Amino acid sequence: MLPNPTPSQVEQKFLRRISMHPTLTPYRRRVYRCLLSVPAGRWTTYAAMAKYLGSSPRAVGNAMRTNPFAPEVPCHRVLAADGTLGGYKGEWRVSKHIGNGSFRNEKKLRLRDEGVLFDEAGKAKGVCFMDFRDLGAQ
Repeated sequence: MLPNPTPSQVEQKFLRRISMHPTLTPYRRRVYRCLLSVPAGRWTTYAAMAKYLGSSPRAVGNAMRTNPFAPEVPCHRVLAADGTLGGYKGEWRVSKHIGNGSFRNEKKLRLRDEGVLFDEAGKAKGVCFMDFRDLGAQ
């Protein structure tokens, strides 16, 4: 196993904010610390994060939905298992009860701005990032 990388100054700032947040559970702290290891221009899935964390994709999704540090702690880089957008800011799909898809459009734009490409079916191109590191682990 590779040693944990040294966090950048920006990551250190968010690691401090994560560790000091008054309402985060230990699980959510760990999710957000691991999320910081997903680099710009890459994407991962709820299932891949869940496997690393030993939890469920739904638990990861709930943590993403309530991320108080977005977009700096980049929940927009987490996609559905098939590489489609999945949810963003609590909006999973477009419907008259949920919304018009504007949050999902924002997610796609953020990913595109970072260099992620999508095919005609709306699936992210490339390989799912799975080299997670808990940047706050002691």
